[in-house]
This record gives sequence, structure tokens and C-alpha cells, in this order.
Amino acid sequence: MSTQAGRPVKIRAPRLRGRGWLNSAPLTLDDLRGRWVVLDFWTGACVNCVHVLEELRPLEDRVTVIGVHSPKFPYEATRSAVAHAVERYRVRHPVLDDADLHTWDAYAVNAWPTLVLIDQAGYVVAQVSGEGHVAELAGLIGVAGPAGPGIEDDPVAPVGAVPDVPEGLRFPGGLLALPDGRALISDTGHQRLLLGQAQIGSGVRGFEDGPAVTARFADPLGAALLPPDVAGRVGYDVVVADSGNDAIRGLRLSDLTVTTVAQGFSTPGDVAWFDGRIVVAVAGRHQLWAVDPADPVPRVFAGTAKEGLVDGPAGNAWFAQPSGLSVGDRGLWVVDAESSALRLVYRADDGTLAVSTVIGQGLFEFGPHDGTGWDARLQHPLGVQALPDGTVLIADTFNGSVRRYDPHTDQVTTLRTGLGEPSAVSVVHHQVWVADAGRHVVHHLELPDEKHRPETTLIAVRDVDPSKVTISVSFVPPPGEEVDLREGDQTWLSVSAHPPALVESVSGAGLTREIVFDAELSGGRVNGRLLVEARAASCDIKQGPGAVCHLHRRRWEVPVRLIPGTSSTIGLTL
Repeated sequence: MSTQAGRPVKIRAPRLRGRGWLNSAPLTLDDLRGRWVVLDFWTGACVNCVHVLEELRPLEDRVTVIGVHSPKFPYEATRSAVAHAVERYRVRHPVLDDADLHTWDAYAVNAWPTLVLIDQAGYVVAQVSGEGHVAELAGLIGVAGPAGPGIEDDPVAPVGAVPDVPEGLRFPGGLLALPDGRALISDTGHQRLLLGQAQIGSGVRGFEDGPAVTARFADPLGAALLPPDVAGRVGYDVVVADSGNDAIRGLRLSDLTVTTVAQGFSTPGDVAWFDGRIVVAVAGRHQLWAVDPADPVPRVFAGTAKEGLVDGPAGNAWFAQPSGLSVGDRGLWVVDAESSALRLVYRADDGTLAVSTVIGQGLFEFGPHDGTGWDARLQHPLGVQALPDGTVLIADTFNGSVRRYDPHTDQVTTLRTGLGEPSAVSVVHHQVWVADAGRHVVHHLELPDEKHRPETTLIAVRDVDPSKVTISVSFVPPPGEEVDLREGDQTWLSVSAHPPALVESVSGAGLTREIVFDAELSGGRVNGRLLVEARAASCDIKQGPGAVCHLHRRRWEVPVRLIPGTSSTIGLTL
């Protein structure tokens, strides 16, 4: 509502334009004259939008609620993605498929979720963004007059219904490999867990502890196995992110009994045992929380609750809907769905927790691209799994693919495409299992071949002068061998940086390089990493029959802080 000459001017609600409708025949605002109407601009990937869908349910008997599905990610603009979102989140009111953002633009919406209240005469009364405004809108309706008949009082035959869900799984959202070779599957849409032929949960959405046949879940997702000594003390072996109940549940494998471990989370997406605690991906708060089983009071583990992509000390980092967790040899891997990012939580040299980003550039940077971690792009990933060789598998959900990140080479590759909505990934009995929520199945893939490569040596953080630094690698052949110089210099040295902008230039020959850094990055924190790989050849000293030559390779990862006046050399030994 605007003003003109000091008086409020009513704005006529723009017409509803889109690709089609779900749960309803086509509607116009003229059809709804005499009713209060709430337009809910939402998208399936937005956890805050899902919260508002729940807030709106009690209002649906007093007002006509119309969802306007306006996509953020390219995948969300597909017809099947809209249908899946409507079905997955149990949306029963009419939904306009605003694939090209026509209605979004007409109402000048710029945030998900946004609610628009339209009065009985067809004028916009209020427009608000974010969660927690439904009561406010209900109050405006109460002040303005009695609500008109709701959509349930005048039902319209649904069209554009979701295709039949195949028997078996329904939107599976979590996988956990158990030591005995079995896998625990979160059959999210059926409100249950599956372990072989055993079903844990009655299948009725709710919140109830107890035996497997009577326990109730609400959209269970990721799960994690506790260490045996911890499980023995607390009485449950597995923890499960019960997202719809904002709770972490415990499962005892001996008798499949379900208990409640802790409550008060906001849409937990996954759990992991890390740093002596249960760490929870709290998607609805853009944070990681932690629970000590001996004192199950949730506490913030990392993140400020601001949505974005900011690295640094864990308490200062920003996340964007963290949804998947996996513990590897470097720390805790995290996939941030809304920033399409792969993050790492690790212990810094001073013992504090820190967060770094290896893939991802921000909330609106996404795509299917492979390449270095800096150049690669994901699209709303939900699952992650660290492998024994140090590499990381990613369920790249909206790209319909499984990706692999190799920290040794800082390379992202695509292992499998053509999936529906892969939402979780795990390694079960030497196979990669992928929970495909969009196809309602679990795929079994072979583990990718492990390429022969030199082991990367992680060394301590180096403080170096940003003006110029010399990297020198000394090569000493093993006893009984000598440097092979028969065909010239047989050494090779490569130096790269992550991020690439860390370094302005690299020059030199042999096993020496001079590095010039970007001086503007100077400061007291870790600015990036140098990735150094050296090769050199040596041959047996006695060049008789049977003498052989050998190739020696080694790779180093050198975290650097750029501080003027500090060291100008980095020495390494091959």
C-alpha cells in the first residue's frame, strides 16, 4: 500500500500468471472475489519456505491459500521438481507453477518465502518476507472483517497430480552403512527407517518413542553410528535427524527401540560423531549444533545463524542450509545446500575449530561444472561421504549426479549423471549407495577406481612475506643411486594455489620457484594453500645389466599466512 497526498492508496493485486496449476483447476483473483487470499511465494529447496507451509496449515480453513512456486535453482523450474515438492511437503492448497517468475516479478518479490495478503475486494493489504508472520496476517484478517470461505468450502477437482509413487521407498533421504554390511535407509516419505526386512516406525507421521512397530517419526533424514563405548553408555547405537520433529532420535540396534536424544533443533538434516560429540546440521538455523550424549542440551558448534558463505573461526563462520555431514581424515565435511558448497570443519594449529570452503562461491553461484575446487560448481547438494582414500563423494541433488572431490589434486569430477534427486550417499560393502529421492529408489554403484598418486604431506602453517617467497626442493637420491643427468635435468616441480587468486606469479626452473603473492591478502589468518608437487629421477650407480632408474614423487600442502617481514623461503625435501 502506498500514499498519495498523505492518503493511503490501495494497490490492485496483479493477476496470477504461470505455466500451470497443481491441486486445482486454473484460478483467477476474480474467481476469488469476496474471499481473503494469501499468496505464498515459495520454492522447494528453501527450508524457511517449508517452515511457512507448516505455519499456514491452521489458517487454511479461514482463508484461501495459494502457493506460488517460484524457483531459485534451474532444476526447480522443471515440472517434475515442482510436482515432487508439492507431494513431499504435503501441500494441499492450489499451487501456481511460476516457472518463469512472471507472478514473482509482478508482485516485486525478492525473497523466499514471501506472503502477500489480498483482501476481499482484490487489493493488496500486506506483504511480508520470512518466517513467523502468519499470526500477523491472521490478525489483519480479524481486524478487517470475517474471513471469506476457504478453499476447502468450495473444492476444485485437482489437476496436474503427482505421478503415482512406486511401491517400496518414498523420497528416501538418508543412508547409513553399518559394520555388519547392512544399511539403514531413511524412508523419509513413509515416515520410517528400514534395516534389511525390518521396519522401524509405524509409518504414521508423528512423534513417539518405543518399539519399532509403534514408534513415530516426521520426515527422518541423515543418521550416524556412535562409537561402541559411547553406545554402551547411552543405550542406543545410532542417532537419526528427525527433521519434521526438530529432534535427534536414538535407535538401539539389538531390539530396534527408538528414544529421543535431544529436541529444539530447526529442521536437522544430518548428524555425525565428531570431536567427541553428536554434531547436527541445523538447516533451519544455518548452523551446526552439537550434543553431548551425557548432557543432551543442544549447543552451537559452528556458525552465526547468518545465511551465507564466510570462512574462518567456527564461531564466526556463515553457513547456508547445511544439509549433509561426513567425517574424514581432514575433519568434518559439510555440504551447504543453498550456497551449493562443500565446506570443511577442522582443528587449526592452535587447537581451535575453523571452517574453510573448497567448492562454492555464494548463494547464487551454482552449476554442473568440474575442474579445480575454485572453478567447480554444484547445485543444491544434500549428501556427502568421505572415502577411505581421502576423497569425498557428493550427492549433487539438483544436478542429478554424484560428484567426487579429491583434496590431493583439488579436482572435482562427475562420476554419475542422469539421477533424479540424489539426496544421500554412503559406501556399503564396497559399493556406493545413493538415495535418489526423485526416483524413490536406492542406486548401487561401483566404487570409483583409485588412481595411483603420491601421498600428500600436510605441513604446518607457514608465515611468509607476501612480496616474494622462494620455494626450494632438495633431492637426495637413496643410497646406491645417483641423479640421472644423462638426458639433461630430470626434475619437475609444480606449484599452484588455492584459491588461485592467492598468487600473482610463479617463475623459476628446476626444483626452485619464486612466488609473488597478492599483497592485498596480507593479514593474520590463513590466506590459502600452496600445492607443491616434485618429481626427480635417479639410477643405480653401477650401470651394468639389470640396472634400473627410479622416479621419485612427493606432494605437499602448505597453508600460508601472508605477513610482511616474515620468512622469504620455504624449504622442502624430496
